[in-house]
Amino acid sequence: MKEIIGFLNKLEQNNTKEWFNENRAVYQSTKEQFLHLSEILISEIRTFDSEIPAIDPKKCMFRIFRDVRFSKDKTPYKTNYGTFIARDGRKGGNPGYYIHMQPGRSFLGGGIYMPDPAKLKAIRTEIYNYPTDFIDLLEASDFKANFQLFNTNKLKTAPKGFPKDFEYIDLLRYKSYAPFMNLTDEQIRDPNLIDFVVGKFKILAAFNQYLNSAIDPK
Repeated sequence: MKEIIGFLNKLEQNNTKEWFNENRAVYQSTKEQFLHLSEILISEIRTFDSEIPAIDPKKCMFRIFRDVRFSKDKTPYKTNYGTFIARDGRKGGNPGYYIHMQPGRSFLGGGIYMPDPAKLKAIRTEIYNYPTDFIDLLEASDFKANFQLFNTNKLKTAPKGFPKDFEYIDLLRYKSYAPFMNLTDEQIRDPNLIDFVVGKFKILAAFNQYLNSAIDPK
């Protein structure tokens, strides 16, 4: 993964179409490396999460090209590679597993980020009805030692339809149910990265199973 981090680092310093076009061959090479990593991770995740199909890694990887139409930031390219491995890929809105590579800001994630209102209500309802099951997931030793929930933009009060005096109301105020852990550039460059990531994703499997059961009870 050294070439990927090196390319993204240079892109961050030279975020122009001219530089990108001059280095398109390096981009294509690093993109293929990241797709190959995604393909391996898909195969490994499928051994412990039956919700994940044999999906094309291209359906999981995010584009590097930014949509600048409504943004004050007109830089044309993202300075990261990311893939979200889930049923129906990155656009399906389902719980999954995420790896984000960016110099100095890499991380692993999972769960579901900013779900649509119906799915968010289903998750909150599941937590409201069975709070100890969710708390047990958060307090599990492996989970607690590695992950924390993404808590940006939490509600300041109880979500609509839930009582404010609910004992665990703080658990219902999340807009995303997305655990994450930060990674260093050294960890990304480590030859044993795949084994490391798979091991961390295994920790997230029970969390994703909980979300899937809430969203799509069977």
